Amino acid sequence: METAKKVSKGMLWTSYILQGIVVLMFLMGAITNLMQTEMAVEGAVSMGYPEGSVVYLGVILLIATVLYAIPKTMFIGALLLTAWLGGAVATHIIHGDPMGNTLFPVIFGIVVWSSIMLRNTQLRALF
Repeated sequence: METAKKVSKGMLWTSYILQGIVVLMFLMGAITNLMQTEMAVEGAVSMGYPEGSVVYLGVILLIATVLYAIPKTMFIGALLLTAWLGGAVATHIIHGDPMGNTLFPVIFGIVVWSSIMLRNTQLRALF
Protein backbone atom coordinates (compact mmCIF):
# COMPACT_ATOMS: atom_id res chain seq x y z
CA MET A 1 0.00 0.00 0.00
CA GLU A 2 1.39 3.38 -0.98
CA THR A 3 1.26 5.90 1.81
CA ALA A 4 4.21 8.19 2.37
CA LYS A 5 5.14 9.16 -1.20
CA LYS A 6 1.99 10.86 -2.49
CA VAL A 7 -0.02 11.51 0.66
CA SER A 8 0.39 14.68 2.68
CA LYS A 9 1.09 14.44 6.40
CA GLY A 10 -2.26 16.06 7.14
CA MET A 11 -4.19 13.47 5.16
CA LEU A 12 -2.14 10.67 6.66
CA TRP A 13 -2.74 11.82 10.24
CA THR A 14 -6.41 12.44 9.55
CA SER A 15 -6.74 8.88 8.27
CA TYR A 16 -5.00 7.50 11.36
CA ILE A 17 -7.26 9.51 13.66
CA LEU A 18 -10.41 8.37 11.84
CA GLN A 19 -9.23 4.77 11.89
CA GLY A 20 -8.42 5.05 15.60
CA ILE A 21 -11.90 6.35 16.38
CA VAL A 22 -13.49 3.53 14.41
CA VAL A 23 -11.29 0.90 16.07
CA LEU A 24 -12.03 2.23 19.57
CA MET A 25 -15.77 2.32 18.97
CA PHE A 26 -15.90 -1.20 17.54
CA LEU A 27 -13.58 -2.57 20.24
CA MET A 28 -15.88 -1.17 22.91
CA GLY A 29 -18.82 -2.91 21.24
CA ALA A 30 -16.94 -6.18 20.88
CA ILE A 31 -15.77 -6.15 24.50
CA THR A 32 -19.23 -5.39 25.87
CA ASN A 33 -20.58 -8.29 23.82
CA LEU A 34 -17.81 -10.65 24.93
CA MET A 35 -18.34 -9.66 28.57
CA GLN A 36 -22.09 -10.09 28.05
CA THR A 37 -22.86 -6.85 29.82
CA GLU A 38 -26.45 -6.18 30.69
CA MET A 39 -26.60 -3.37 28.12
CA ALA A 40 -25.25 -5.59 25.32
CA VAL A 41 -27.55 -8.51 26.09
CA GLU A 42 -30.65 -6.34 26.50
CA GLY A 43 -29.84 -4.44 23.31
CA ALA A 44 -29.39 -7.62 21.28
CA VAL A 45 -32.51 -9.25 22.67
CA SER A 46 -34.59 -6.11 22.09
CA MET A 47 -33.48 -6.19 18.45
CA GLY A 48 -34.60 -9.80 18.09
CA TYR A 49 -31.28 -11.61 18.50
CA PRO A 50 -31.14 -14.62 20.83
CA GLU A 51 -29.36 -14.01 24.13
CA GLY A 52 -26.83 -16.74 23.35
CA SER A 53 -25.69 -15.00 20.16
CA VAL A 54 -24.16 -12.02 21.98
CA VAL A 55 -20.79 -13.73 22.51
CA TYR A 56 -20.63 -14.88 18.89
CA LEU A 57 -21.43 -11.39 17.69
CA GLY A 58 -18.65 -10.07 19.93
CA VAL A 59 -16.13 -12.54 18.50
CA ILE A 60 -17.05 -11.63 14.92
CA LEU A 61 -16.82 -7.92 15.65
CA LEU A 62 -13.50 -8.33 17.45
CA ILE A 63 -11.96 -10.28 14.55
CA ALA A 64 -13.18 -7.75 11.98
CA THR A 65 -11.91 -4.83 14.06
CA VAL A 66 -8.47 -6.35 14.61
CA LEU A 67 -8.19 -7.07 10.88
CA TYR A 68 -9.13 -3.45 10.17
CA ALA A 69 -6.53 -2.17 12.63
CA ILE A 70 -3.65 -4.09 11.01
CA PRO A 71 -2.33 -2.31 7.88
CA LYS A 72 -1.82 -5.49 5.81
CA THR A 73 -5.36 -6.76 6.51
CA MET A 74 -7.11 -3.38 6.62
CA PHE A 75 -9.15 -3.97 3.45
CA ILE A 76 -10.59 -7.32 4.52
CA GLY A 77 -11.33 -5.82 7.92
CA ALA A 78 -13.07 -2.87 6.28
CA LEU A 79 -15.15 -5.25 4.16
CA LEU A 80 -16.17 -7.26 7.22
CA LEU A 81 -17.01 -4.10 9.18
CA THR A 82 -19.04 -2.86 6.22
CA ALA A 83 -20.98 -6.13 6.27
CA TRP A 84 -21.48 -5.72 10.03
CA LEU A 85 -22.79 -2.19 9.52
CA GLY A 86 -25.07 -3.41 6.73
CA GLY A 87 -26.57 -5.87 9.19
CA ALA A 88 -27.09 -3.02 11.63
CA VAL A 89 -28.90 -1.00 8.98
CA ALA A 90 -31.10 -3.98 8.10
CA THR A 91 -31.90 -4.60 11.77
CA HIS A 92 -32.91 -0.96 12.30
CA ILE A 93 -35.09 -0.97 9.17
CA ILE A 94 -36.80 -4.22 10.16
CA HIS A 95 -37.52 -2.76 13.59
CA GLY A 96 -38.88 0.46 12.17
CA ASP A 97 -36.37 2.52 14.15
CA PRO A 98 -36.01 6.26 13.56
CA MET A 99 -34.00 7.38 10.54
CA GLY A 100 -31.15 8.60 12.77
CA ASN A 101 -30.59 5.09 14.11
CA THR A 102 -30.57 3.75 10.57
CA LEU A 103 -28.22 6.41 9.19
CA PHE A 104 -25.63 6.14 11.97
CA PRO A 105 -24.18 2.82 10.68
CA VAL A 106 -24.14 4.24 7.14
CA ILE A 107 -22.16 7.27 8.30
CA PHE A 108 -19.82 5.04 10.28
CA GLY A 109 -19.23 2.94 7.15
CA ILE A 110 -18.32 6.08 5.23
CA VAL A 111 -15.79 6.93 7.95
CA VAL A 112 -14.33 3.39 7.75
CA TRP A 113 -13.65 3.75 4.03
CA SER A 114 -12.67 7.43 4.22
CA SER A 115 -9.85 6.55 6.58
CA ILE A 116 -8.49 4.12 4.00
CA MET A 117 -9.09 6.39 1.04
CA LEU A 118 -7.18 9.27 2.61
CA ARG A 119 -3.95 7.28 2.70
CA ASN A 120 -4.31 4.99 -0.30
CA THR A 121 -3.61 6.68 -3.60
CA GLN A 122 -4.76 3.66 -5.62
CA LEU A 123 -8.18 3.70 -4.00
CA ARG A 124 -8.47 7.48 -4.45
CA ALA A 125 -7.61 7.05 -8.14
CA LEU A 126 -10.82 5.07 -8.60
CA PHE A 127 -12.83 8.21 -7.87
